[in-house]
Amino acid sequence: MSAPAIVIAAPASGSGKTTLATGLIGALRRAGHQVAPFKVGPDYIDPGYHGLAAGRPGRNLDPVLVGEDRVVPLYRHGARGCDIAVVEGVMGLFDGRIDEHRTEAVAEGSTAQVASLLGAPVVLVVDARGHSQSLAALLHGFATFDSSVRLGGVILNRVGSERHEQVLRSACDRVGIPVLGVLPRMTELEVPSRHLGLIPAVEHGTAATRAVDAMTTLVAAHVDLSAIVALAGGSVQGPAWDPLTELAAAADRAVTDREQPSGELGGSPSTARTPHDAAPAILSERSPLPTDPNTQAAATLSGRTLPSSTEPGVTAGMAEFAHAANRPVEPARTGRTTTITDATAGDRRTRIGGPVIAMAGGAAFTFGYAEHRELLMAAGAQVVVFDPLTDELPENTAGLVLPGGFPEEHAAQLSANVRLRSAIADGATHGLPIHAECAGLLYLTRSLDGHPMAGVIDADAEFGPRLTLGYRDAVALHDSVLWQAGARVRGHEFHRTRLIQAGTADTAWGWRTTVSVSEGAVVGQVHASYLHTHPAGNPDAIRRFVDAAGRFDLTADRGRR
Repeated sequence: MSAPAIVIAAPASGSGKTTLATGLIGALRRAGHQVAPFKVGPDYIDPGYHGLAAGRPGRNLDPVLVGEDRVVPLYRHGARGCDIAVVEGVMGLFDGRIDEHRTEAVAEGSTAQVASLLGAPVVLVVDARGHSQSLAALLHGFATFDSSVRLGGVILNRVGSERHEQVLRSACDRVGIPVLGVLPRMTELEVPSRHLGLIPAVEHGTAATRAVDAMTTLVAAHVDLSAIVALAGGSVQGPAWDPLTELAAAADRAVTDREQPSGELGGSPSTARTPHDAAPAILSERSPLPTDPNTQAAATLSGRTLPSSTEPGVTAGMAEFAHAANRPVEPARTGRTTTITDATAGDRRTRIGGPVIAMAGGAAFTFGYAEHRELLMAAGAQVVVFDPLTDELPENTAGLVLPGGFPEEHAAQLSANVRLRSAIADGATHGLPIHAECAGLLYLTRSLDGHPMAGVIDADAEFGPRLTLGYRDAVALHDSVLWQAGARVRGHEFHRTRLIQAGTADTAWGWRTTVSVSEGAVVGQVHASYLHTHPAGNPDAIRRFVDAAGRFDLTADRGRR
């Protein structure tokens, strides 16, 4: 039986969900509960604060990126060993991906969709500033808008006075919505933010710990924890997500793909769910890249820089791997020998200890999902996390993962680690498999805001004037270390940087917004892109990447030893 859940939602962004959810996680843990923390959507930063409060990794539930059918299994996996789960929503309760073709009342990727899938009650956090008796009408609307969503109570945030509280409580009573907590107006709990939301917990250091402690104390004093525990519920059934099972299915799909007649495209379940008409026509095989920083044509390595979108995005979230996973995933190994299935070659082989996958972490590379490491390990890899600000490339690295983060905030220090930059460039030259997303893409360019980077990608990067944000239905335009050409994948863009003075490269992705767009680069065994993908939604790519790492000739890359 899975742990019961409570979903923390709000009428709109900025209502105080993160403060309330983080504080609630901490307060429940302080009261003796084992709490599983979750965040709806592709957020990387909020889960970092959740993780600090819970003492276990914060995880994401995103129906857009992993598929609706994986939400409950991922929930059951993340809640294993816990007696209650707290799920923080995204934006407003019914806000999700904007899709004019969707016929369902509840938007895809919304908090309401996730709450409905889990069968969990919703607690609405309302910013009480400016509210009086009309609060009753707002609550009535949220409680009755969709019958699949159960509004179990309200927490009044930023209440100005005792009289204000009395008026608001009367409004709640009028529509039969119980008040589960009342938080006073405070400024002491504000956590510093930057252009993409809150500063990640791992960067904020001891200040983040102090902020989480303060949130915990505030919620413990002003929220009825016993009522929250009594309200928590859910109706999830079926098996928990299991990385070994996912990888086995991915291997079976690879065999099926090889057996299909020419012209038929295979792909993972997540790609099959992506509508074909959402992907662009195949673009130029090799696209010239603009040298004018003010011109971002459709066929560019960096894609299009779009105005801010109203699609749900990353507004705050985690430094992944700040905590060890609550249930380590063991590769299928005996002693130090790992058996790896190479579905591409159709054979089986062994490698002592499995290939070493170096995964960038530290302050500059804080974006990621806990399931990524779990899948890599289940595929037989040895995952070694290192900090590109200070560390060298781990010994015997056979594959490199450069996730998202804030390299623009640490460009000078990244550049100063010349030994690492040279080792990565040399590794790429010798066929080292590299998976780079967003921050990883920037690190692989020639320069970032004038600071020399690894020089693997023939482009320069700089901080730009506008935010590029939104989900993308993408198609792989070329075979790569991760995907076959034609694979259809859902991802998410979230950045304020842009690529300039770029050369030519095989583009990684194509998609349509209002125009056709191509983005990213495939260079040898390097796949680099602004597009964030969720590994749990793409186990085929993990299997393919670890297989490539297993074939990498460690003796060929002599320059980095």
